[in-house]
Amino acid sequence: MNTENLLVELGTEELPPKALPKLASSFCSGFETALKKAGLGFATINWFASPRRIGFIVEALEASQADRVEEKRGPSVSVAFDDSGEPTKAALGWARGNGITIDQAERLKTDKGEWLLHRAEIKGAAVEQLLPELIAQAVKQIPIPKPMRWGAYDTEFIRPVHTLTILYGADVIDATVLGVKSDRVVQGHRFHSEGLISIAHADEYLATLETEGKVIADFAVRKAAIKQQVEAAATAENGVADIDEELLDEVTALVEWPVTLVGSFENDFLEVPKEALIYTMKDNQKYFPMLSKDGELMPRFIFVSNIESKDPAQVVSGNEKVVRPRLADARFFLETDKKKSLESRIASLATVVFQQKLGTLKDKSERVALLAGHIAEALGANKLEAERAALLAKTDLMTEMVMEFPDVQGIMGMHYARNDNEPEAVAVALNEQYMPRFSGDQLPASDIGCALAIAEKVDTLVGIFGIGQAPKGDKDPFALRRAAIGALRIMVEKSLPLDLAELASFAQGNFSAGQLANDDVVDDVVDFALGRFRTWYQEQGITADVIQAVLAKRPTRPADFDARIKAVSHFKTLPQASELAAANKRVGNILAKVEGEIAGSINTSLLTEAAEIALANEIQSAQSKVQPLFVAGDYQQALVELASLHTAINAFFDDVMVNVDDSAVRANRQSLLQHLHLVFGHTADISLLQ
Repeated sequence: MNTENLLVELGTEELPPKALPKLASSFCSGFETALKKAGLGFATINWFASPRRIGFIVEALEASQADRVEEKRGPSVSVAFDDSGEPTKAALGWARGNGITIDQAERLKTDKGEWLLHRAEIKGAAVEQLLPELIAQAVKQIPIPKPMRWGAYDTEFIRPVHTLTILYGADVIDATVLGVKSDRVVQGHRFHSEGLISIAHADEYLATLETEGKVIADFAVRKAAIKQQVEAAATAENGVADIDEELLDEVTALVEWPVTLVGSFENDFLEVPKEALIYTMKDNQKYFPMLSKDGELMPRFIFVSNIESKDPAQVVSGNEKVVRPRLADARFFLETDKKKSLESRIASLATVVFQQKLGTLKDKSERVALLAGHIAEALGANKLEAERAALLAKTDLMTEMVMEFPDVQGIMGMHYARNDNEPEAVAVALNEQYMPRFSGDQLPASDIGCALAIAEKVDTLVGIFGIGQAPKGDKDPFALRRAAIGALRIMVEKSLPLDLAELASFAQGNFSAGQLANDDVVDDVVDFALGRFRTWYQEQGITADVIQAVLAKRPTRPADFDARIKAVSHFKTLPQASELAAANKRVGNILAKVEGEIAGSINTSLLTEAAEIALANEIQSAQSKVQPLFVAGDYQQALVELASLHTAINAFFDDVMVNVDDSAVRANRQSLLQHLHLVFGHTADISLLQ
């Protein structure tokens, strides 16, 4: 079948930069889905996007659908004809609906009877016929939170649409989408291009637009060019560009023809903590800060212009004039804030409500102080420093700097605490309280920081669950999922000997009587947190059955939970694992059917069969070996030791009947299996392994 490449582009006014990649990729994926549903074959499809366009290129798109034969079954022969052999109304109606006569119908014989059948040959539609509707479907599926209208049109889109380009090879596909008729012209650069540009062939789109229109339409290519330019500019200044992906994506979405330049500011501004300066350069100005080789901020910044100026110095000067007032504001806020200590701001926290039923930020700080001190004691850290850090933790929220630049909360608390001559451990903890801020972020390095970070998160979890506002669906206004994962990460990756249930119970006691209406809050918080482990470990490649086996035992110490996961994962690789899992399942089924209590001890005088004697001896020997390992948390070695029981277990089930008529012998064998079940079940429910 003939194929050609397809170009589809919507030319618009400037699109919102943060949404640009999603708009383009959604348009592309929606069209890909429509193509597959329509049965049109193609090789690849790739989206492109720039500030004034989104679209995609489909390579080797088939010229038409394949012809196909569609079988349409009619009524059964017994229903299609009456006793005299004449066609019934049902048969005649079916034939008429298919455009045939009864004589033209075929017969389909099956095990269940004989049916009328019509094989309709359906000729595939040409791509020219299909594309207008497929493109319209894809446009409708683009997620647009706030559509707008323009001119006298009734159509709505995220921004006004000026051009619609649909080229199948060299041919324009006739279509009208969003009130715009298709053509072969596209918009070039707003300043460097002379009006609309004609595209001769879909294959020439990217090259023609770049050479004639001064537009690099491919988002990925433009992003790579910007990154290379920014890094080169930093190297030329003997520095390192501070590039993060989110900012790089946003800058890429703001320009069509990137030109990278370097500006500077006065050294005096470096007296302000670098985090505040970096924040205002990145967030407010979309600049890339420049750091020295040792990580210190340099009085330089890199910006990406959307024009190739004949006088770049003027462009640089203009950007320097714009950034100075922002840096001056940061310096002013710093100097103003340093006039008051963090301690003096504690009282002002009583004016800010954390949550209506849970009190103010001051109330929360006092609760967190109690819990942080409790955790610090458990970690062998300084209790008083942990409590002090907790009381000061939210005070920087009341400073001018953080009110203006919210992303530096915690960081500025650290700097202000140092200015107030607070203990260094306290200052560091004020920054570490928010760690980890996002997936993969670093964890607190200090014990006081760990205590504060965990306490803050656990207090929030207990408080919000306590008033019955657990997350539902995608609604999680207090970021409880992130809080739970953050607390778990700290406890697991730092191997902290903390019990989540105990911490939740302690936190519950810090609330006023009657403040928490949920009496099951501790269990709810623990179950919610342990539930986060499922996704966490699956992302690490741990199989669902291993996770479920450990969850079945509900270990509430996160570091202990992790040790069990690793042990069971290793156990599953052993050659005996599948047999032992099956045996544990069999044991569980037998014990589940026992009525009444099972004897705690084994009566050795009732052991008569060689296989049960051998198993009893093996269990006793194994228990003496694994008990110290369980105490030490070495579950992996314990399960390796228990794996050696598989021969004795197999022999027992081959040679011994448990449910014999003799009640004393039966009860004794049940007790034997109970011991086996308990020793294996100490780490996880092995029977759940597959």
